[in-house]
Formats: sequence, C-alpha cells, structure tokens
Amino acid sequence: MTKAQSYALRVGLLRSIPMPTDNGEQQVEILLVEDSDDDAELMRDALQAGSLSLHVTWVDNGEEAMEYLRQQGKHAAAPEPNLILLDLFLPRMNGHEVLEEIRQDALLRRIPIVIMTGSDNAEAIQRAYDLYANCCVAKPTDQQEFALAVKKIEQFWLQNAYRK
Repeated sequence: MTKAQSYALRVGLLRSIPMPTDNGEQQVEILLVEDSDDDAELMRDALQAGSLSLHVTWVDNGEEAMEYLRQQGKHAAAPEPNLILLDLFLPRMNGHEVLEEIRQDALLRRIPIVIMTGSDNAEAIQRAYDLYANCCVAKPTDQQEFALAVKKIEQFWLQNAYRK
C-alpha cells in the first residue's frame, strides 16, 4: 500500500484497497445483488469465464446489499466493490431503494451500478435512471445470450470504463 493510499484509507477517502492476486494483478470486486439463484449462477459463471481476476460476492436481497456496502455485521471486512450488478425486483428492499441509498451516500455513490432486470417495464427502467443507475440491461432469456450480455458488461465497465 502506498503512503497516499494509507492516508486516504485512514481519513476515510477510501474504504478499501484492491488486493493484488498471486500474479500481481489487482483483483476486481463485484457485488451481485440478485434474488434468483439461477440468474446469479449464470452471471457468476459468465464473469468467471472472463479474462479478468474477479471476486464476485452474491447477496440475494437489498437489505444485505446495504449491510455489505456499509461493512456491517457479517460483512464488516467486506471490500468496496468496483462494480455492482443490481436486480430491481428484490425481497426486503427493492433495487430502486438500494440504488437511492447508495447514491445518497458520499462513500458509495461513485461505484458504478448496472441494473440487470427481467422486466421490460419502462417506468421501472426510467426510475432507475432517475436514481442515477449507470445503465440498465435486460436479462436475456436464452442462456448463451445471457452469458454474452454479462460478458459485454464486464468488458465495458471493467476494461474500458473502469478507472479507480
């Protein structure tokens, strides 16, 4: 850890420092917030098949997502994610509520959030953009198209747009 990183971590400008892997690459942290076991498994498989060194943490409801992001309870040592993949229709706290809380938190608001939804409800998508989602992606029903959509998200948000 550099002196600048150490200082930023101490004064609260950074919450965590990405850890290098065995080959010296920094591991990319992804928080997957998805209540469907099948969709979560497809997303994790597609992400792990990519060329980046990724660590995917999966939570299945909005309340646990916020506990993870705020490093509370069992998530006290959770690293800050580099990307959040967020479903809109979640139990206990829906995706819009999660998105709104994240964007109101000065320590979290800069984390890119990609909405992955099976809904084609234009109002729900518009509301997500109104709450500052970085983008909204429809979940394809075909497994191969689903994997391709996740791969495109990884390529854009973690290889092209990701700068931290």
